Amino acid sequence: MVLVDIHCHILPGIDDGSKDWKTSLKLAQDAVDDTVTHALLTPHHLNGRYTNHKQDVIELTEQFEERLKENNIPLTVFPSQEVRLSGDLISALDNDDILFCDEDGTYMLLEFPSENVPTYAKNTIFEIKKRGITPIIVHPERNSGILRKPEILQELIEQGCFVQITASSYMGTFGKEIEDLSKRFIEAGQCACFASDAHDLPKRDYEYSEALEKLTKEFGQEYTDLFTDNARRIINGDNVNMPWQPLKKKKKFWIF
Repeated sequence: MVLVDIHCHILPGIDDGSKDWKTSLKLAQDAVDDTVTHALLTPHHLNGRYTNHKQDVIELTEQFEERLKENNIPLTVFPSQEVRLSGDLISALDNDDILFCDEDGTYMLLEFPSENVPTYAKNTIFEIKKRGITPIIVHPERNSGILRKPEILQELIEQGCFVQITASSYMGTFGKEIEDLSKRFIEAGQCACFASDAHDLPKRDYEYSEALEKLTKEFGQEYTDLFTDNARRIINGDNVNMPWQPLKKKKKFWIF
């Protein structure tokens, strides 16, 4: 079985994911143990703390491939980036300093600041889409602004964005509120796939296969097949299927 992780931080020494090669190889083995076969290596880019230029990520990924072979770790890896929404994003695109999820530049991982969705998000997404690129919004369930007002995500989906939810969010690792919102997004079809978003940090382990098992129990094998198929489609640059609908209103319980 092919299981694709479109978002993880296991390249060494370039962001908050892995501090050295030993850690990176351990994380790669953790991915394989979690049944992941292919992974996009997605260090942070343009987030105010980390700037990981396209060519640097490509070169480090090539070194990683060699080390994986030397250590007999059967993980196929590809260079990519988790790109922060910022004022520098469009110029980075135009200067060919952005890595995509696929060779043809169809899909790009797009991250918002953790506390909100900036007011200029829609304009930037419009500019990205104008260049023939589809943003995949990463872990919206962990964004404070979206937690307060989940309907914000629908507005971005209506612009043509896809959505990736962190497997650990759905597993409850980040708390009940984030778990519940993840489930609401999934129930409404407002999620294309899971990803690990693995780091060498507390609560950032691989829980991908567990999340898929839980998804099967709660929503059926059809959902699980859709998520795993979409992840493959993303790295191949193929059409993604995300049949979404508006979120159901949360039930209110009145106490008299």
